[in-house]
Amino acid sequence: MPDFATLAVFCAATMALLLVPGPAVVFIVTRSVAQGRATGLVSVLGIHTGSIVHVAAAALGVSALLAASATAFTVVKWLGVAYLVWLGVRKLMAGPGEAETATLVTHSRSRVFWEGFVVNVLNPKTAIFFLAFLPQFVQPSAGPVAPQIIVLGLIWMALGIASDGAYALLASALSGRLRRSVRARRRLDVGSGVVYLGLGAAAAFTGEPAKA
Repeated sequence: MPDFATLAVFCAATMALLLVPGPAVVFIVTRSVAQGRATGLVSVLGIHTGSIVHVAAAALGVSALLAASATAFTVVKWLGVAYLVWLGVRKLMAGPGEAETATLVTHSRSRVFWEGFVVNVLNPKTAIFFLAFLPQFVQPSAGPVAPQIIVLGLIWMALGIASDGAYALLASALSGRLRRSVRARRRLDVGSGVVYLGLGAAAAFTGEPAKA
């Protein structure tokens, strides 16, 4: 089990990434604006049911990677850093006309749930977090790697449900403004870009985990 200081830093980094609007947040906001609070919360449940897939994949895959090759782990880490930096630059360089626009088409709640599941299973932001950023907080000296990843993954999911739930509630309450405000979406792009670059730098300067 990682120590308290490691968990505190992990929670802070997780919240920073979760609050950045990505595919999952765009989906949740779109559903909340189109169909209201209840459907928005259903989309949150679908998204984080999909997170279970990432937790399981990381627990199995990262454990094997750490055991097999420090070099392979380093390659994955730097690919993750490069992707985070690319996302940051892309957000900062996006023009006002490139902001995503919600498509206000209604769907059944069961369909919304499974669409949310698929969105997060295929979400590159979540995959990169679990494969390249989360392992930086694993401490092989503290015990087996897989249980630590599961604990960190469950923390991610709890924080994700809280933050995404807040997005759903806020989006449903401000649905009219969100449909019209290009300026607000541009500010989110700039803030997102800064956070992605910060997370990329944090991952780059985090020390390599020791071999078990």
